[in-house]
Amino acid sequence: MLVVRENGRVRLLSRNGTDRTKRYPWIAEAALKNRQKRFVIDGEAVILGVDGISDFNALHSRQHDHEVQLYAFDILVMGSDDLRSVPLHVRKTNLEQLLARRPDGIAAAPFERGEIGPDLFRAARRMGLEGLVSKHRDRPYRGGRQKYWIKVKNRSHSAIGREL
Repeated sequence: MLVVRENGRVRLLSRNGTDRTKRYPWIAEAALKNRQKRFVIDGEAVILGVDGISDFNALHSRQHDHEVQLYAFDILVMGSDDLRSVPLHVRKTNLEQLLARRPDGIAAAPFERGEIGPDLFRAARRMGLEGLVSKHRDRPYRGGRQKYWIKVKNRSHSAIGREL
């Protein structure tokens, strides 16, 4: 999902361009509270359970739309700067600065530097996470799947709390 704030308005756009602003008002309100008046954030809509882990079923049930938050993992525009050509690690720094006040409704996804290995993936599986995404820290932003990033899915992510 893209969060676009400009000209005093916020739009939440799905990957296919559908406007989700009214569906997820908490995210839109959080974006309006930010001091930065113009930005575009790329992220994922999530509902976090009491354990802090995203609940995919709750999100798709639509019964908790008022609780949906944005897990922000990239920033494409900040102020008058188009950041898409800037390396990922610089964009992550800008994203952390933008969200430093931790507005309710938008959270920066953790960014682990270094290689993602089997131990981290096993830990993600034990936590019941859907998977991991690994991107090259020096690459510019490109929409859609790219050869410079890898998504590793946890095929049994519904088995929360079990050793997988």
